[in-house]
Amino acid sequence: MNDLSSTPALPAEAQLPDDGQPTVINRLDYTPPAWLVPQIALDFALSLDATRVLSVLSVERNPANPAPTLRLNGDGIAARSVNVDGQPHNDWRMDGADLLIDLPGEAHTVTIETVVNPTANTQLSGLYASGGMLCTQCEAEGFRRITFFPDRPDVLSVYTVKMAGDKQKFPILLSNGNPVASGEGEDGTHWAEWHDPWPKPSYLFALVAGDLVASRDSFTTRSGRKVDLAIYVRAGDEARTDHAMRSLIASMEWDEEVYGREYDLDLFNIVAVSDFNAGAMENKGLNVFNTRYILADPETATDGDYDAVEGVVAHEYFHNWSGNRVTCRDWFQLSLKEGFTVLRDQQFSADRGSAPVKRIEDVRILRAAQFPEDSGPLAHPIRPDSYQEISNFYTATVYNKGAEVIRMMTVLAGPERFRKGTDLYFDRHDGEAATCEDFVKAIEDGAGLDLTQFRRWYQQAGTPRVDVAVAHAGDTVTLTLKQTVPPTPGQPDKQPMVIPLRTALFDRATGKHDGEHLIVLAEAEQSFSFSGHATPPVLSINRGFSAPVAIASPVSNEDLVFLAAHDDDPFARYEAMQQLVVQHLVSAVRGELSPAQRDAGRKAIGEAFAAVLADGALDDLMRGELVILPGESYLHEQLAPVDPGKVRAEREDLKRWLGETLKAEWTTLHDRCSAVPYSLDAAARGARKLKTQALVYLAPAAPTEAARRARAQYDAATNMTDRQGALMVLAGLDVPERAVALADFHQRFAGNMLVIDKWFSLQAGSLHPDALAHVQALAGHPDFTLNNPNRVRALYMAAAANPGVFHDASGAGYRMIADLILQLDPINGNVAARFVPPLGRWKKIEPARAALMRAELERIAAQPGLSRDVREQVSKSLEG
Repeated sequence: MNDLSSTPALPAEAQLPDDGQPTVINRLDYTPPAWLVPQIALDFALSLDATRVLSVLSVERNPANPAPTLRLNGDGIAARSVNVDGQPHNDWRMDGADLLIDLPGEAHTVTIETVVNPTANTQLSGLYASGGMLCTQCEAEGFRRITFFPDRPDVLSVYTVKMAGDKQKFPILLSNGNPVASGEGEDGTHWAEWHDPWPKPSYLFALVAGDLVASRDSFTTRSGRKVDLAIYVRAGDEARTDHAMRSLIASMEWDEEVYGREYDLDLFNIVAVSDFNAGAMENKGLNVFNTRYILADPETATDGDYDAVEGVVAHEYFHNWSGNRVTCRDWFQLSLKEGFTVLRDQQFSADRGSAPVKRIEDVRILRAAQFPEDSGPLAHPIRPDSYQEISNFYTATVYNKGAEVIRMMTVLAGPERFRKGTDLYFDRHDGEAATCEDFVKAIEDGAGLDLTQFRRWYQQAGTPRVDVAVAHAGDTVTLTLKQTVPPTPGQPDKQPMVIPLRTALFDRATGKHDGEHLIVLAEAEQSFSFSGHATPPVLSINRGFSAPVAIASPVSNEDLVFLAAHDDDPFARYEAMQQLVVQHLVSAVRGELSPAQRDAGRKAIGEAFAAVLADGALDDLMRGELVILPGESYLHEQLAPVDPGKVRAEREDLKRWLGETLKAEWTTLHDRCSAVPYSLDAAARGARKLKTQALVYLAPAAPTEAARRARAQYDAATNMTDRQGALMVLAGLDVPERAVALADFHQRFAGNMLVIDKWFSLQAGSLHPDALAHVQALAGHPDFTLNNPNRVRALYMAAAANPGVFHDASGAGYRMIADLILQLDPINGNVAARFVPPLGRWKKIEPARAALMRAELERIAAQPGLSRDVREQVSKSLEG
């Protein structure tokens, strides 16, 4: 993303040299910037197609790395004029996209004028237009698309921003920090000036100008300062911002209470934008959000959408300290801010709702997205060692695994000592650009831990596997654990990790245990003994998912049914249910089950499901989690090579069997839950989750009955959760009700971009046998466009995640995604690159499909002029 060097010896970005090969940026090549920029003043003359930018940089030579040349990164821009110390300066030159100036002395003022065309900026990086408004996205290398600057996160500056434009087109003018002045100009223009007193890197710069309305509130900090809050949206959307505002206030309260972090400006602004590559951006004091993570009301947003709004609002607010006040020294340290902040938003959401359900949801995401990444050609540590295009490292590994690694520190330290460590981290590094090592050292010092070996989690890629053997002799149980960290690209040999495992041993007769033990596996093989067990106990291990590892333990179906019924750790109970199903389905896919074994396996699963459905002590939110089958992508991880068709067939056959066997229970459950009125409390949310799950099992077992119930649920729905759940089931059935409901949904919500995104996704992700043809037809729908990332993801990412579509035996699914990548790359390379990893999994797939997948990667690689984003992903996918 940004230049990690400060001299011409290393290029500013992964540009193509003369041999056509992309430059690789290495973490160990880091050098401090040659010049610092303590202050920058920006003056914008705003226009949708020709915005003039005047930047005034106060530059100072850096004693840590003095060099005569000031390197200012650029990307697709040209300097109209360059002044030094108020005088025209012609002694400058270009090095690729970068502007170089040789400067004597220690300090200067450099003034540069550029002009950018926001409307033509389809990459949505830098300054771009979205529906008549102007907005910015500068992480990671967008600022260099606006003006020339040392665009790297270790150059921190105090920003003053003035902008002027047509008052009718741009009545609202926003930037970072606090407003300090405003006024009227000539010919219907007006202007505003903003000042951010906190030094920040250029990736946190933000500007928004447009016709917006604000929902307003305020928050009083614990020190008594009043902070004005505003969420800016298009007129008509303000009624759907209440939940986001409540989430923001709750985040501010929680961060003060749990981490001792108080907000530090006079106001906090959020702007919702329809065209956005990511979910949201934590720009200091002016967070820019994808509309999908701001707008919510019961009619248009599901319970999952409500949770996502709350979690993302919290995540971006928490970045004020874990990312802004303490930022990254370089982009290899990305998990410093993202992994830590993901953990913080997970903790916040757990405190706000059901902690057990939140933990299960987080692990499900990790296993669906990050585990495949860890075992594929794009595997990398949470702190990568090299990159060609840093935007490719905004990954589940950096975010989700990064959070799990820091969570392990909380397990090892305990909450009080971990808080001492984070306090020390913020105190030591406030106002600095820090490293992952700085964070680990602060936790080590503050919590009184030795994390020397633990640091390997930052250095090694791959998901560790822990093999468990249980021996019982006399009254002693001995656990023998062996860990294996698999080879990954560039890392064939691995060292043992520190793996904290929360463990309990259950007495079979009482269903109780004598207390939980934290065992720490730090060697390739270790044994742990526990006395006081006259009979062999049942092992519950990795409770709460205390470590992001794969556990391999020869647990019988009988013991798994026992744990599913008796384990007092909610995650472990869920895990027992998952393992029971996974063991059965993997054996079935491999053809290892005799008819008798298949029947026995199904019987055990059916007993566990029946027990969960009948357990009056369970709330419906947790019950709904326990009856969700393992996802196909997670099942793929258990097999090599994978036949996706067999996995789907076996999973759907088990679902059908459970639907038939427990049909009475599912119908009773659907009736009970349908009678619960809508509210956002846990009981009502649980009822909504569970009644759709009931339809999921009834659909393959009794499609006519399921269609009738789904249509009734759809027609009676007073909220999007019920309506979308019913439509999801109908979309997968070949019944008359399907077309009628889909047409009604589209007509009912025509013009609402976020809801129409759901309409596309439901069809692309469905179990319908003709889903691939449906996706191909939807690509020509009048509502589809390649220019809006949300719409592209809604259709094609749902298709790529649907094995029935993507892994169609003909290869048409692979060809469709490859065609998309080639078509989308010139428009938006960042979004196009996100579609490469599914094709990159070709080595995991059975030979016939693998050959088709590889052929599509080769076809993409042969295309001239690929973006750096796509080229890196494709080349690594072919090599890995």
